[in-house]
Amino acid sequence: MSNSIKIERFKRLATYRTNQILTKLKILGNCANKSAYEYTEDEINRIFIEIEKMTRFTKSKFYIQKKSEFKL
Repeated sequence: MSNSIKIERFKRLATYRTNQILTKLKILGNCANKSAYEYTEDEINRIFIEIEKMTRFTKSKFYIQKKSEFKL
C-alpha cells in the first residue's frame, strides 16, 4: 500500500473517529443538567479520571517506539 493511500486513510479515519469522540463528550455533558440528574463530585471525578487515563494511554500509542529485537 502506498504512503499516500495510508496518509489519506489515516486522515479520513482519524477525523471521523475524533468527531465521534467529541460528539460523545458533548452528549456526556448533557448529564450535567442538575434538574434532570443527581450526582456527586466523586462520581464526576471518577468519570473524568477514566477519560483522562484513556486519553493519555491512547496518545502514548502514537509516541512509543517499536520494541527492537533482543540481542546479546
